[in-house]
Amino acid sequence: MIDYEEELKKFEPCLDVTDAEEAIYDRELTDILDILQEMLRESKSGRRMK
Repeated sequence: MIDYEEELKKFEPCLDVTDAEEAIYDRELTDILDILQEMLRESKSGRRMK
């Protein structure tokens, strides 16, 4: 039988995952909400999107 508590104590995250996680969280990503807010601002000002 697997002792999950013992296995969790031995767990070490993969460095690749940690590095990728830091790179993802450090970037300013545009999400759909940002795009919709920009479209709303443009429509209120009378400009058209490119």
